[in-house]
Amino acid sequence: METQTLEQSFLTYFNAKPEFIVRAPGRVNLIGEHTDYNDGFVLPMAIDRAVWIALSPRADLQIRIRSLDLETDSAFDLHSLAKGEGWVEYIKGVAYELQKAGYNLKGFDAVMTGDVPRGAGLSSSAGVELATARAFAATSGFAWDAAKMAKLSQKAENEWVGVNVGIMDQMASAASKAGYALFLDCRTLEYQYAPLPKNISVVILDTSTRRGLVDSAYNERRSQCEQAARWFGVKALRDVSVDEFERKVKEERLDEVVLKRARHIVTENERVLEAVAVMKTGSIKRLGELLNASHNSLRDDFEVTNEALNQIVECAQEQPSCYGARMTGAGFGGCAVALVREENTQEFTNAVSAAYKQKSGLDASIYVCKASEGASIVQG
Repeated sequence: METQTLEQSFLTYFNAKPEFIVRAPGRVNLIGEHTDYNDGFVLPMAIDRAVWIALSPRADLQIRIRSLDLETDSAFDLHSLAKGEGWVEYIKGVAYELQKAGYNLKGFDAVMTGDVPRGAGLSSSAGVELATARAFAATSGFAWDAAKMAKLSQKAENEWVGVNVGIMDQMASAASKAGYALFLDCRTLEYQYAPLPKNISVVILDTSTRRGLVDSAYNERRSQCEQAARWFGVKALRDVSVDEFERKVKEERLDEVVLKRARHIVTENERVLEAVAVMKTGSIKRLGELLNASHNSLRDDFEVTNEALNQIVECAQEQPSCYGARMTGAGFGGCAVALVREENTQEFTNAVSAAYKQKSGLDASIYVCKASEGASIVQG
């Protein structure tokens, strides 16, 4: 994103130069799927596609904001927030949660734009929330605390917008570091950085199918995981090791479907921990194998893939330059992620596009990504 273009738009709209430009990225999850609501481990990275806000503080409590992408504007008062419809609710929700948490907010004029594809499971909503939190921190002068801002943004999405998301998306957008993946413990919110192997591209493969059944299926998976945790006598499935799982399952019967769901979570947590270890040693071959194993588990045990996801993952895995690939996100459509040898990225992209088109009849959108910095002030 060119900051000059954003400055120019602000100038056109508000007849002045903006005092600040902030950005917050979307994310892709490399491994650790559906583990977040089981108190488990995840390994997302922020991508180099983000939400950008150019802004200047106001003397009153008005927020005036123009969405350049949707070509609409909105205004509201910080002291009389009321729920409505549309994109501005994410901004209102963050304002509401910040004020509730005791932050003293000032109004601002702003223009917003973004290049995170919407609806592709790359968390454009977390980008909006964290860019908003960053904007308020800039104009209202409070210190940036990534974990705190992520939690408040998650609360805004859960309670104001009404979407039941885990903490991963907001933490990835808030706390990531360029060149690294974010290894996050969803129970404690402790995180560390895992170095991405050199000379690889992270390629996002959008199947062009959108998640249909995801809400009901998601709630069903959650309750199956809770049922399994009760059966194991633990607070959450993150407390069950692979060995314990194998042992206990041999001893007594668990409902077949619930057993499969639990096996995915228990083995997926183990895969995340191993992925972090192999990233530190630079073993990209093993990292790729872990991604492949994760996809198989999501397909066979958790049953959240669809035909298009399986096809695009197969197309990716067939390429000699691909170390590994898997579906990413909630499932039932959306995106897959692949690790590819950097010098073969273009060739990989072309081959997967053609093979997927032939298999599915659909056109894939493909994004080559770099691991980027979390929410930050770019200017001002």
